[in-house]
Amino acid sequence: MSLIHNEIQFNSFSLTADFFPTLPTVSDVEGMMHTLNVALLSAYMLAILALLVTPGPVVMLVTGTAAMSGYSRAFLTTLGTNLASLVLIAVAVMMLSGVVTLNAGYLSALGLAGSMFIGWGAAQTLWHIRQPTERGQPEGAMAGGFRRGFVTGVANPKDILFFVSFFPQFIAVSPDFTTSIVTLSLIWILFDFVVLTSYIVVVKRFLPVTHSRRFTAGSALVLLLIAAAGIVWNFAGVKALIFE
Repeated sequence: MSLIHNEIQFNSFSLTADFFPTLPTVSDVEGMMHTLNVALLSAYMLAILALLVTPGPVVMLVTGTAAMSGYSRAFLTTLGTNLASLVLIAVAVMMLSGVVTLNAGYLSALGLAGSMFIGWGAAQTLWHIRQPTERGQPEGAMAGGFRRGFVTGVANPKDILFFVSFFPQFIAVSPDFTTSIVTLSLIWILFDFVVLTSYIVVVKRFLPVTHSRRFTAGSALVLLLIAAAGIVWNFAGVKALIFE
């Protein structure tokens, strides 16, 4: 086994001068908006919409939480996943700016850890559904909440892959780097919140109360299967990192 070195590099930079060169004025922003690449921006919207509506760990967590714990808990979970998205966007921006260089093996390790966390939470939920608490509510992943949403979102292999591999391809949406990042980030947060809110409303409005526990169990089972697939997918990358 060889020693691992130079896998993550942090380069010195000035936060104000390098990362955000200048703060644009209102007139600057208006001018930049006219230079947006509409075709590329439309492609980005379609891509993230397809990604968000496809059931994954975050959707399963939010809908399961809505079914078992109600609106307020589900929306708290959604806010946690929104913050996780901003963190992943920040990592992608730092990589594009040359602040951080990540080895692909470390991304696999992060995906592996995320899959294990998601699987653990799903298994915990399935266990507690069979043995409900005194309040009649299961614990585990489907208990939801801001922290659970954040950790699940930041460890979501699907989102990690998107922000590291696909997000940079849309930076050319504007000639100005800062404008591109702000625009893409705001669109992601808006779409993410609207899609998850729609899932919450559909589940609470159309899912019979008598089926809520069954739906939660189904969501937890899907999460478990996604986690198993993520573990298998990322294991090869981690193995290559260790034995390279």
